[in-house]
Amino acid sequence: MKRKMQLALSLMLALVFVFVTACSSSNTEGGKDTTTPETTNATNESATEPITIRLAAGGNNPNWDNMQSDIGKFIKEKTGITIEQEFPVGGNNTEMFALMVASNEYPDLVMPSGSEGKLVDAGALLDLRPLIEEHAPNIKKVYGEYFNRLRWSKDDDAIYTLSLTGVGHTYFDAGGGFQLQHQVLEAAGYPEIKTVKDYEAAIKAYIEKNPKTADGQPNIGLSLNGGEWQILISVTDPAFGATGAPGDGEFFINQDTYEAIMHYQRPEEREYFRWLNHMNDIGLLDPESFVQKYDQYKAKIASGRVLGLIDQQWDYGQAENALKAEGKFGSTYARFPVTLNETYRDHTFLHGTGYLPALGIGITKDAQDPVRLIKFLDYLASDEGQVLLNWGIEGKHYNVVDGKRVIPADLLEQKTNDNNTFTKTTGIGNYNLSARYGDGVKDPSGNYYTTTFPEQIQAAYSEEDKKTLAAYGATTYKDLWPTDGVLPDRKYGAAWTLAFETGSQANVIFQKTQDIMKKRIPQAILAKPEEFDKIYDQFLKDLEDAGVAKLNEELSKMVKARAELWSK
Repeated sequence: MKRKMQLALSLMLALVFVFVTACSSSNTEGGKDTTTPETTNATNESATEPITIRLAAGGNNPNWDNMQSDIGKFIKEKTGITIEQEFPVGGNNTEMFALMVASNEYPDLVMPSGSEGKLVDAGALLDLRPLIEEHAPNIKKVYGEYFNRLRWSKDDDAIYTLSLTGVGHTYFDAGGGFQLQHQVLEAAGYPEIKTVKDYEAAIKAYIEKNPKTADGQPNIGLSLNGGEWQILISVTDPAFGATGAPGDGEFFINQDTYEAIMHYQRPEEREYFRWLNHMNDIGLLDPESFVQKYDQYKAKIASGRVLGLIDQQWDYGQAENALKAEGKFGSTYARFPVTLNETYRDHTFLHGTGYLPALGIGITKDAQDPVRLIKFLDYLASDEGQVLLNWGIEGKHYNVVDGKRVIPADLLEQKTNDNNTFTKTTGIGNYNLSARYGDGVKDPSGNYYTTTFPEQIQAAYSEEDKKTLAAYGATTYKDLWPTDGVLPDRKYGAAWTLAFETGSQANVIFQKTQDIMKKRIPQAILAKPEEFDKIYDQFLKDLEDAGVAKLNEELSKMVKARAELWSK
């Protein structure tokens, strides 16, 4: 649900319909879904002239279909556009975009995933504002009142990327927290899972009785995805939720004063990391947690021997899909809002951000035809485009029954239990690269734009999910999270979307603190318990010596400036 500029949601792509749509209209007649744009250039021959577009994506997408999926072929045939997609070698998107800047050569489109600042500073990205104003009414319509949140800064009102986060999004389910295998919960009689001690007890009880899997592999109590950049997602970010704070990247923001401190400086978080140290000490933490590569982490999960995770579903989902495809549903995961102790409440659904522009797509100065590209992106933002990308092709991927879009049972089964194959063959989920509505928003026909809504979520749950949820008196995982006492949206959105200027003193200090964190946090967790405090104290001193006070001061200014900018 969250994270950082580097966050790799790998929404992968392909594009380019070149028709222009004005505000789209939609209705349902005679069982036919007639969501169509009011105007289109689809019949203009020049708009479908064959063209190959290069797209550099900041995150890898193993399910990218090279436009050979149903939707990929449909787009290619209708628009004449072929997408050549480039991914970072070894998963290092920072290096990929740095090389572009060094060579001053760019593809047509980029999804920078955290390298936006480098590209903007290099003059690599076009200002999309004039292109949108002239050619993209649907894009402007989707962003609506949040359109100006796309501006780069207080001093630069250019729009360099289109945010790919859904506008008006409602969370109907919870995809993060702490995860436990269904078989672990069942063996323990579905115990209360509220604190780290509850979580630990369930893992310990299971692994003592079941040290190995049915095929003889040693079970792993808890594995963390801490060997690469996901250390932020699986190791350090959870310290926020476990200690009752909203997720703001590497900083904790005082909601009354907007003063920022690097979140490791919070005493509460020291105790969270002390618990991870304890898990290591008693042999329940995977000793490879901080050296394993992402593929190794996923392979362990797919083997069915990792009893517990602390992660986001988008990060471990592919491996879980492999378990589902093999029918190993007992080894898939339930999700819980676990905290350090019962004095804390997980704030995931208590402290919203409002619309949060993040993870965008931009058109570069080397693009062959910027107008054609913005028109295509505008089509994707139309009602017709969004239904295509989310639901697929009518009659093939969904039917309209009594005015409602319905996914056929066989496709729903594949989507739920073999999503990797589903995505690769249908293309659904591979082409979301423009302004779009989030879950819970309905189109003019009264149907949801996306396929994620309560009835569909519950229909997609496995029998193991349903059995576990019933044991806890819930119908969705979100039901397990606290939702009473909701606080006002943060006026600055989320601090993890704020990036220090490339080459600035603050950015240099920030990079130093990241290197220190990646060294000291694993060291503290893997140390003997009696050495933990000494190492953590040294960690805090290292941060101080690196200039964290100056960093906190600069981030505080940025948060206050963002709150002021977005309040206008």
